[in-house]
Amino acid sequence: MSDTTRVAGTRLPAPGLYAVTPDEADTARLIAQVTQVVAGRPALLQYRSKLDSAAVREAQARAILAICRSAGVPLIINDDLRLALAIGADGVHLGRDDGDPAQARAALGATGIVGVTCYDEWARAQAGVMAGADYVAFGAMFVSPTKPHAVRAPLALLRRARLELGVPVAAIGGITLDNVDAVIAAGADFPAVISDVFLASDPAARVRSFAAKF
Repeated sequence: MSDTTRVAGTRLPAPGLYAVTPDEADTARLIAQVTQVVAGRPALLQYRSKLDSAAVREAQARAILAICRSAGVPLIINDDLRLALAIGADGVHLGRDDGDPAQARAALGATGIVGVTCYDEWARAQAGVMAGADYVAFGAMFVSPTKPHAVRAPLALLRRARLELGVPVAAIGGITLDNVDAVIAAGADFPAVISDVFLASDPAARVRSFAAKF
């Protein structure tokens, strides 16, 4: 794990921006983007890729891990526990069909971060916490350019999770600098953002602008 300030009682850093990579087959372009984003010091970075080539995904993830390590930013791998273990990432984020959080917790041990996507499903969030997840993520909070047809999750879920689950809360889906205040006010510790950061003209400055919200 990276040596960063942490939320008391968890393996996570203090609340802040959760930057998530876009799908990008051009590894050189992706690494250049990640370098700029990490320069702004997000709280977490997630490598998310739906590319078919496992070899390309691993090469990208290893390069990104080196960037994150140099900056002290924890790297989370989306949907792929095998890859997270292979490169020694800080943790894994699991969707509905991406494996058992309890198995991920066992595989990553006491120091690894496990996050679960809960969509708009309260029962899934409860089950994730029981399985050992470090954080739960709800979304889409707003219309998302990455997943335009995703089910919307109400802000009330963030408030309820903050009060009842005892773990940090992430939120994703259409979050921008213009609407993130509502998400944070509702209880999100880690607003997760792809487009509004990676497509910004100055990604590092955009990350710092999000950080200022905390």
